[in-house]
Amino acid sequence: MKITVKIRYYHAKDNDDLSIEIRLLFGLIRIKKKFPLIKVDDNSPSLVVKEETKVKVGEDGPKQKGDKKTKQFTAQELLNTLSNTKEMLHHIVGFHRIIRYLLSKFQIKDIEWSSIVGLGDAAHTGAIAGAVWAVKGAIIGIVSNYMKMQNMPHIHIYPQFQRNVSETLFKCMIRFRLGHAMIAGIKLVKYWKGGLPHLKTNNEASAIQK
Repeated sequence: MKITVKIRYYHAKDNDDLSIEIRLLFGLIRIKKKFPLIKVDDNSPSLVVKEETKVKVGEDGPKQKGDKKTKQFTAQELLNTLSNTKEMLHHIVGFHRIIRYLLSKFQIKDIEWSSIVGLGDAAHTGAIAGAVWAVKGAIIGIVSNYMKMQNMPHIHIYPQFQRNVSETLFKCMIRFRLGHAMIAGIKLVKYWKGGLPHLKTNNEASAIQK
């Protein structure tokens, strides 16, 4: 069974909008998650994320709206996630090979990445535009090395020499088969070594801080 994932991200000034749509069973089941607001909290060093989930079954079926949630992630929680990820990697032999196998089965297409940049100065704007081109080229090169790129990406940069501006629109479609993901999961279990890892929880972090 093929799974299709559509990703759309838009950034303008302090506003961010991220949406991820997952299609199953030839598009009969659609799950769409929207993150209409991603920002840094003004009162604390944490990241505030709002999300909304919609589910649609069938072409003419009604959309079922899920709960709207607002989540707040502190810097300590993000550090715990990185630490737990590192701890998990120590228990899996050949993790990189397994992930590379899975990504090699991914098909990515319809990449569109447009950016508007401006610093109000022609020289500085030209320099930042060149740097953005280099970063985008490097990222697309890495993606094409790990995944099967079905068509040429559309990359655009529009420098604005008279004003300060920062806007980005990124869209793409990823397809893969559920069986390949299951095989990768079986390999992760097969090559697990050692006992259970010690994972940090948010409660532990709160206790340490107190």
